[in-house]
Order: sequence, then C-alpha cells, then structure tokens
Amino acid sequence: MNKRRILTAFLLVIICGAAFGQKIKYKELFVLLNAKQYAESEVYLKRYLKANDDNFNAYLFMGLIYEDKATRTDILKNTQEYATQVDSAVYFFGLAYKGMTEKEISKNEEWYQMYNRRDMRTGKFGVTLSDVKLDLEDRMKKKERSKQAALLKSQFVAAEKAYKNSAALFASIQSRFTDQRHLYLQADDTLIMKLRHLESTMDSCHVAFNDYKATAKLMGKIGYNQDLNPQDITDFKKQVPAADFYADDIKIQDFKRWAGATIDVVEKEIKPIKDRLVAHDSELNKIQQHLKKDSVSIRTELTAVKAKGFDDLKKIDPNPMPLQVFSMKEAELEFGTQVVEHKPLRDSTSLSLQINGLKQEIALARKLDSIAGHLVERNIEEDATNYKHFVSTAYGTPGVLKNLIRSTKEFALREIIHRETALKRKSESLRWIVNGTDSIPLFTPVREGYKYRPFILQEEKFTAGLTFADSIGSGYFYFISPSRKPDIKANYNVNKQAFKKRNLAVTKMLSAGDDLGLVYFLLTYLETKVKDKYPATLTKIYKVEGLAWSVDVGFDQVPAEMIFSKETSELSVKTKSSIGEMFMTTFDRDGKALK
Repeated sequence: MNKRRILTAFLLVIICGAAFGQKIKYKELFVLLNAKQYAESEVYLKRYLKANDDNFNAYLFMGLIYEDKATRTDILKNTQEYATQVDSAVYFFGLAYKGMTEKEISKNEEWYQMYNRRDMRTGKFGVTLSDVKLDLEDRMKKKERSKQAALLKSQFVAAEKAYKNSAALFASIQSRFTDQRHLYLQADDTLIMKLRHLESTMDSCHVAFNDYKATAKLMGKIGYNQDLNPQDITDFKKQVPAADFYADDIKIQDFKRWAGATIDVVEKEIKPIKDRLVAHDSELNKIQQHLKKDSVSIRTELTAVKAKGFDDLKKIDPNPMPLQVFSMKEAELEFGTQVVEHKPLRDSTSLSLQINGLKQEIALARKLDSIAGHLVERNIEEDATNYKHFVSTAYGTPGVLKNLIRSTKEFALREIIHRETALKRKSESLRWIVNGTDSIPLFTPVREGYKYRPFILQEEKFTAGLTFADSIGSGYFYFISPSRKPDIKANYNVNKQAFKKRNLAVTKMLSAGDDLGLVYFLLTYLETKVKDKYPATLTKIYKVEGLAWSVDVGFDQVPAEMIFSKETSELSVKTKSSIGEMFMTTFDRDGKALK
C-alpha cells in the first residue's frame, strides 16, 4: 500500500508538471487510471481528452470514472446528480465503443489488460475485441438507470409523504381524546370517518413503498435495502416518533392495524362487553357459594368458566381491572377446591403425599396472594371511572370492591403461614425413621457424636449403617416406609475388634440383593488390614423374616463389589488388590465361604 501511494504521488508530480509545461503523456496517466486512482486522475484525463479525441481507451476510462462516481452517489438524496453521472458514463462508453477495433486493441494491448483472459480453444491468454465490445455494450445498457432513478425517487417520496399524512391524521385523533379507553367511550361517526381515512392513507403508503421496492429490485444495487417495520401502537397517547425512510429498518407506526382494530372494537365489542363482565362476576360468585355450602370439588365448573375469555377487552385495555378481579376469584376457587380434593391426603400414612399436598396448596395460596397484592396496588377509584357499569352493578361502590380485595389478601396470607408451618414440621419428619424413642437419620452427614451413622441410603427403600451405644458399634438395617415407621428392621452384631468408633473414617459398607427386593446382603468392612486381613461382617436380611444371619469374615484384598445369584442363592464378593488385580470370594446361602 505504501509503494502504491509513493508511485501515485510520483506520477502526480510528473503529470502536474506536464500540465503546467508540456503535453500530458497518456502512458503516465494510464498507470493511475489502471490503478483506479480515479479521484486523482480525473482532472488530468479531462485535460488530456480536450487535446486528444482519438484515444478510445481514454474514453473508456472516462466512462469508468463516471460510472464509479455514480455508484458513490446517493440515488435517493442526489437523484439528478446520479442520473447525470450515469448518462455521462454511457456517453463516454459509446465513444469508446465506436473506436473499438482489432487494430486499436492490437496496437494498445497493454491498455486493455483488464480484459485479458485464457482462450478456451487455444489455451493462450489475450484480449479479444468481442470481450471488450460485449463489456461496453453491457455498460451502455445502464442508460435506462437514469430514468429508473427518477421513477424510484418519485415512488419513495410518495410513500414517505403518505406516511407523514397518516401520522398527522393520527395526531389529530390523539388530540381529541384523553386516552384510548376514553376514545372508545366517546366514539362517534366523525371518528369512524377519520379512522377509515387513516386506513386508506396508510394503504397508499404501502402501495407506493411496494412499487419502490419493485423498481429497486429491477435496478439491482442502489445502495439502499429498506424494509417497512410496522410497530404496534400500544400506547395511544405516546408521541409518534418520526420515521427515517432512509434507514434499512424503517420503523413505522402501524396506523392501519390500529385504525382497523379500533373500528372493530367500537362497532362490535364495546356494548356487549359491559354486560358480559357483570354476568361473569355473578357466575364466579355462584360457584363460590357452591364450594362453601357443599364442600365438594368445583374444578369442572371452574374450568368451564375460565374458558370464557375476554380477548376483545384486552384489545381495549391490556391490563383491565375486572379481569384481575376475576383472576383473584378464580385463584381463590382453585385453592378452595384443591383443599377439598386433598382431604384424603390428610389422613394418609404417607408423609410424602401429605407434603406434596401442602406444597400444592401453598403454591395456590401464594398465587392468590400475588394476584390480590397487585389489585391492592391498583387505583381502584380510577379503575371504577373506566369500568363504572361493572363496579356499580356488581359491587355498588368502589369501597366495597376494595374491601373484598383486602380481605382476600389477608385470607391468602393466613393460609400460607398455616401450611408453611405444617410443611416444615412434616418435612423434618421425612428425614427420620422413628423407632420407639430412637430416630434413625435418612441423611448425611449426621452431627458429630450422634449414635446412628448411616453408610447406605437408598431413597424410599432402605438405610443401613452402624450405631454406637459406646465405642463399639453394631449394625442396623431399616426399610423406609412412607409413614417413616419401620415395618421391617434388623439389628445385628459386627466384628467388635474392627468396627469401633475410632475406625469410622476407614469403615465402608456394600449392599446387594435380588431384583424383587426380597433378600438383602450387607458387607461392612475396613479399608485397612488387621492381622494381614481386611476384616468384614457379612449380613443377610429377608424382607419378610428379617435378619437371617451375620458372620465375620476376612479378605486378602479390599472389597469392591457384591453380586447375588438368584439361581444359586450364592453371593460373590469382588476384591481388588493395590495394583488393580480382581479376585472373587463366593459364599453359600448360609454365609459359608466356598472353596
């Protein structure tokens, strides 16, 4: 890049000197032209052509200069300048075309190296007259672009003007009303007429813009690629921002959709909505009375009434107060019917079922509390002005409605506190098996010094470990019942020399059993040797009969896995040496090691 700049500067010095003194030499000027240094060489090329009207390569580059200037000219902001550049380029391409002969190319082949290509028949590189003429013919076809540019600009201006007129119409409607709800209440024939005019004007904008896009597509690259991006009007009183039609993403307000939707609401929905709100509230009150009087599930009736939506009202008001009141009443009914449906759970022996029931009820009570809380924060007095028919018919005064909302929130809070207290108590009970005065933990780690130390916890199946009345441990096994009261349990002796409290850090336990859960094996072992053996206690427990036997054994390697064979009733214990070697010791159904 630096070399090119130095060369360009050098040539400009030479050419400038020539311009003030002697004749400009084209071969020096050509170096700049061929390097596409059009801005630096244009003025000198024009001077050269004034003195030399027989250099067709110079005409070609003059056309390229104008063509390049056209591509850098804003076709929308400087349409006439763009058309002039295109016409000038076509004019010079035409002059070049007239003088383009075999002789011209042969004589000045180095000037036409931009057309140099391989001949597919001979395999040789060269410049052919047909290639040069074909290129010039294609460039001269761009003559139509000047007319197309004028059409393009007119279509663009028409679209922009139509949108501005639409914005002015919308602003005039804005100025007439306080807000959109007020607009609906005060709608008249004059408003409908204005809304239809707004729709028609926006249609004109879209038609003109589509014509503009079609012309742009026909012309190819024009330096613009805009698309209309209609924005929903969600705030009727918000000032409409000006649209930038020169941006690629033209954000316009969707006046047509807003006008059409407003007309539909005014003509079809406003009047029936008022009566429907009162009827819906009355229906919810009847379902509430049925729930309180008969203490039965009203889920079917509630589902049916919730299916009656008010989408038409939401088009008018995105957050209507009556629908929030309905949501509050529906949430209260959901909570009430869930409490009725959960009556059998409260007598269940399954703590998990009771806890799940409480969690569901708490979630519904929190939902009710949240909805009522949002209503408490609303300006009910202001809402009553917008929904006067609903408030006066269903509640009489805004004060009565406010009292209902406050009392509902207080009710929800009381129910949440009551159930969270019960949930905490039952959740804690779920963590223990209660056996008389003993509590066996179903979690790890347990606090330091607690006599039960679980080594195996299979969720909702069984737990096994060691218990310490003093420094010497004994084994325990409990099936985990839903009520956390042990149906099947087993206490058994373990190797008293090995399984002492001080060895807890190196004490481990393995388990195995059949697929049906009818028989279980426990292997309690130390990870350190005692008298050249890894001491262990092997225990067999039946689900129905309880403890079968418990024997002390020793292994030469550390136990790694137990495998029970249902077919032979034999138990195999895999052990692993320090270098990774695996060994197997098999025990019969009575706990005797097989040779």
